[in-house]
Amino acid sequence: QVQLVESGGGLVQAGGSIGLSCTASQSVFSISIMGWYRQPPGKQRDLVAHITASGSIHYADSVKGRFTISRDNAKNTVDLRMNNLKPEDTAVYYCYALRSLQGYWGQGTQVTVSS
Repeated sequence: QVQLVESGGGLVQAGGSIGLSCTASQSVFSISIMGWYRQPPGKQRDLVAHITASGSIHYADSVKGRFTISRDNAKNTVDLRMNNLKPEDTAVYYCYALRSLQGYWGQGTQVTVSS
């Protein structure tokens, strides 16, 4: 079992920035992919960004150039820095980890962007 605890999030104005952090209960060396998904109200949960153990990164087109994902193997964390936020970025953000073909989710953290 991998437990994921998210922190960060909150209310921010459009154009502002905010950061999210996710801490895993086990060494991230054993986790092949870590990332962030988001679920806007009434919509499905979609990938925002993920980073592999080797450092390969993928971003959703909607966040490219605005969001940055990073992974700290020493601290067992994966962070998401979100800049130039837009109202459409409003969602519950979930941390995700894939280990030995098993997926794990955090509890989610709310990000609200006001216009």
